[in-house]
Amino acid sequence: MADTQLLAPASATPSTRAAGNDRAVRLWLYLVAAIVFSLVVVGGATRLTESGLSITQWKPIHGVIPPLSAAEWQEEFDLYRQIPQYQFINRGMSLDEFKTIFWWEWAHRLLARGVGVVFALGLGFFWLTGRLAPALKPRLVGVLALGGLQGAIGWWMVASGLTERTDVSQYRLAVHLTLACIIFTATLWVAEGLRPLRPDAPASAGTRRLALVIMLACLAQIYLGGLVAGLGAGLAYNTWPLMDGAVVPSGLLVMDPFWHNLFENVKTVQFIHRIGAYTLLALVIWHVVRCFRRAPASHYAMGALGLLGAVLVQAALGITTLLLHVPIGWALLHQAGAVCVLAIAIIHARPWFARVGAVAEAS
Repeated sequence: MADTQLLAPASATPSTRAAGNDRAVRLWLYLVAAIVFSLVVVGGATRLTESGLSITQWKPIHGVIPPLSAAEWQEEFDLYRQIPQYQFINRGMSLDEFKTIFWWEWAHRLLARGVGVVFALGLGFFWLTGRLAPALKPRLVGVLALGGLQGAIGWWMVASGLTERTDVSQYRLAVHLTLACIIFTATLWVAEGLRPLRPDAPASAGTRRLALVIMLACLAQIYLGGLVAGLGAGLAYNTWPLMDGAVVPSGLLVMDPFWHNLFENVKTVQFIHRIGAYTLLALVIWHVVRCFRRAPASHYAMGALGLLGAVLVQAALGITTLLLHVPIGWALLHQAGAVCVLAIAIIHARPWFARVGAVAEAS
């Protein structure tokens, strides 16, 4: 094994040094996950301020440098003035107003580049210095590949709003948001796999499966939220618990073919998102009941209870955002809350699945 003096004293045993390496890798992955979380929140602000189309070119390297002169700013503004969003919605916008939306999108892209650099440099360092367990390497390479794919999908999303539309496609927005959360999930899942297990008795196989289903349900609900955001569906039907005056409103399946309703019918998309929230809450309540029946004093049961609390807070944020007609502050809290619930679900579901590194050796 390569020199590990920076992570453990020379007198440490091999297992101790390996555990120190695992801890360092885990902390690096937590940093990556935190940046991805910030990226999702800034992406939400970019969407809510309608800033996502302000940069009309994809320059992965050169685009790091923003306009530095009046001429460069004017060039960027002229490019924006050629797209439908400016011509049909923002015609007459001043250069200073353009700068406001430009900075949101630039910050979003800078964070995306930044998380790629942090991940790639960390992966290179830990790999070349022999601090990665063999089982970790393909997992981390897979996360890096997902990051590259996400960059391409981000531009694919932006491109949908540059020629014929005044906004981006809700299909592509939902995919872009969901893939960001899948990257967040993969990063946190690997990191938590390096954490030592608590001394509780293992959860039953059925309980573990249900925790995994809840984690996947969180991702599905985020995808549905992306469709709601892409359609602006949160700006319609701003009542709760009834929707358009009914528990099951009329007009849910009026489009032909049928499947268009699931992605393009504003009423149907918001209704499905509501049903998704109720389903997730029911799953978590059932999970809490199962955990407390098996081991009421365990960390796992307490974790399930904490997950329930997070889902209830997120539901309250969603309802408040809807009733207030989606003000930007509440909408961002709701989006950030969704990722927080996902994080808690990941951390709760991860124990007792396949481990890697020194933790696996010790167990």
